[in-house]
Amino acid sequence: MKAEVKWLGGRAFEGTPDSGHSVIMDSSPDFGGQDRGIRPMEMLMVGMGGCTSIDVMNILEKSRQDVTACVAEITAERADTEPKVFVRMHVHFKVTGRGLDPQRVQRAISLSAEKYCSASIMLGKTAEITHDFEIIEAD
Repeated sequence: MKAEVKWLGGRAFEGTPDSGHSVIMDSSPDFGGQDRGIRPMEMLMVGMGGCTSIDVMNILEKSRQDVTACVAEITAERADTEPKVFVRMHVHFKVTGRGLDPQRVQRAISLSAEKYCSASIMLGKTAEITHDFEIIEAD
């Protein structure tokens, strides 16, 4: 894998990985940024949420669950001192569908967290990561 991160001025940068999909990153105004893009630590949190969500949906589809929506809400706490790494993260899945099996949803989340989600497993080296879920019956 490769990526290029190009300075745009101030504290803003454009990141472009091999896929060619770019993202603008910037720091907060209190750190000299102009709020032109996502913060790098926010991107780590969103990346982990995307990684685990992809896994969960893949596993649920393979187990023939009728999922109509899936939202991962991520909260995180950072260390008070530098480096301000994530120390705690929580992922709350809201899985909507028809006749979903709670055991299969739990299994999908566990498999992602323990075996498949590279981002979660990597961030888990510094942060305590917990998960829970709710099932919402689709109309």
